[in-house]
Amino acid sequence: MLNTIIIIAAILILVILFAIFRVSSLVDVIKGDSSTKIPSSNGLQANLLLLFLIAGLIGGFYYSFGGLEDDFVLPVASKHGVITDTLFWWTMAITGVVFIVTHIFLFGFSWKYQHRKNQVAYFYPHNNKLEMIWTIIPAIVLAALVFTGWKAWMDITRESPEGSEVIEIMGYQYAWSVRYPGADNVLGDYDYLKIDATNQMGIDFSDRASFDDFIPREIHVPKGKPVRFNIRARDVIHSVYQPHFRLQMNAVPGMPTQFWFEPTKTTEEMRVETKNPDFQYELVCNKICGQGHFAMRYIIVVDELEDYKEWFKSQEPWLKQNADYLTEVPAKLREAASIVAGIENPSDLDAPNGLTISGSK
Repeated sequence: MLNTIIIIAAILILVILFAIFRVSSLVDVIKGDSSTKIPSSNGLQANLLLLFLIAGLIGGFYYSFGGLEDDFVLPVASKHGVITDTLFWWTMAITGVVFIVTHIFLFGFSWKYQHRKNQVAYFYPHNNKLEMIWTIIPAIVLAALVFTGWKAWMDITRESPEGSEVIEIMGYQYAWSVRYPGADNVLGDYDYLKIDATNQMGIDFSDRASFDDFIPREIHVPKGKPVRFNIRARDVIHSVYQPHFRLQMNAVPGMPTQFWFEPTKTTEEMRVETKNPDFQYELVCNKICGQGHFAMRYIIVVDELEDYKEWFKSQEPWLKQNADYLTEVPAKLREAASIVAGIENPSDLDAPNGLTISGSK
């Protein structure tokens, strides 16, 4: 409420000052000396520019660092997130200093060189040294910022460390589908031609590695262990976004991408830190992908390593939950598929064409 009153008051003051300026200008025009006389508002405007500079700097710092930073800077919960935040604040510091200095010159020069009687402009056409300074120094600083950012980016998009947990994330209008490898820790292939109302990820059951893959209701990841997201999209561009992990990667149809990170805080630890007992990590879409964009949320749970292993063991293969898809397994692999997936009596299942499935025929 107080902020609203301050904003309204500032707007009213600006309106009043503008009205005063206009009245002063009209008076000069009526008197007929507007072309020869320095307007009385000239000095006022110069002083107002200085006041605007001071108020802008104080107000900007207040709104950025006066307690509101807690609403914009979320706690970091991944190893690379610390590096990302460090790069961000270095960039903010460098560009912030440049912004302040240039605006001091901008408004300061407007005040110092305001129109005065008998004042002659100073002719200063060129200075090679000055040109070199403000060309070379910014180039070096920007190159350093770009290089450090590129290095951090290459690190989190390269192949993840050996032993990483691998999770496949697929975005589609308007939801996420998530697939884990089973005990073999190898994701099976997929084929977009196999996508249907049930097999939404298009799992290809001609690949043995897909027999024990499972699709959970929520994402679980272990604290202190690298996790790699294999990312793809089914229809339009989506964006895999999780701000606490400083994680964002586009999901592009026909162009798989990846992103790996290492969680450093469990969900329970984050609830304590944020003082929010209902806190949940959420995977959301950061692209405006259509009218149902708001619904693209998927809960992420960060567990201690032992808890994660227990949860992982408790999951059933997708093929077991959808045993009728055993018909899509090549005949020579059906017996192995039924054993890996834990399907009992696979010969009792009927194929869509009415034929009985046999594990060995």
